[in-house]
This record gives sequence, C-alpha cells and structure tokens, in this order.
Amino acid sequence: QLQASGGGLVQAGGSLSVSCVASVSTSSIRFMGWYRQAPGKQQEMVATILNTGRTNYADSVKGRFTISRDNAKNTMYLYMNSLKPEDTAVYYCSAIVDTTKYWGQGTEVTVSS
Repeated sequence: QLQASGGGLVQAGGSLSVSCVASVSTSSIRFMGWYRQAPGKQQEMVATILNTGRTNYADSVKGRFTISRDNAKNTMYLYMNSLKPEDTAVYYCSAIVDTTKYWGQGTEVTVSS
C-alpha cells in the first residue's frame, strides 16, 4: 500500500515536495516512481528511481525535479522547484513489488500563474 501526501497550491516559480510512504520496506522494492495526470490529459511518467539509486526523469521536469527514496523511512520523495502552471496535475506514486505494480491515491499539485 502506498500513501502519497504533500500536494498543494503554489505560485509559479515556487517549490513543493510530495512524499509517498510504503507499507512495506522500500529496500525490497526495485522500482518506484512518480506519475502525474493533468486535467484532460493522459497520465505521464514524471520520475522513477531504482533501488540502486538510478533515476530517470521526463524531459519536461529535468533540472527542476528531484526524486529520492529513504529506505529507513520507507518513503519516496519528489522535490519540485521552479514550478510552472503546466506542472498542475494529480501526482501518483507507484511501486513494483515482485511483478505487481501498485499505485498510491494521488495528491493534487496546483501551480498558479
């Protein structure tokens, strides 16, 4: 089970972070990631992180967002800087355990211009 939190309203250019707490030890989870879905748009990958620490980012967020995970706290984070109105979306965390992909409930991020 994944529990996302930390969304909110921020002005363009501002910063915000979201977190995702897993009910199992994240040290046993190979793949974790953040996805988002803006109103009227398809869901897209934002950033992913492997248990090796290897990360991958969507081109639209490279240099602005940072994904990390703290296995001691069973938590994954997404730090978002220089936010733009087009970053407005519901952000979902996801994890693959064995061969099953799990999703958190989503947390809303709104960036005002």
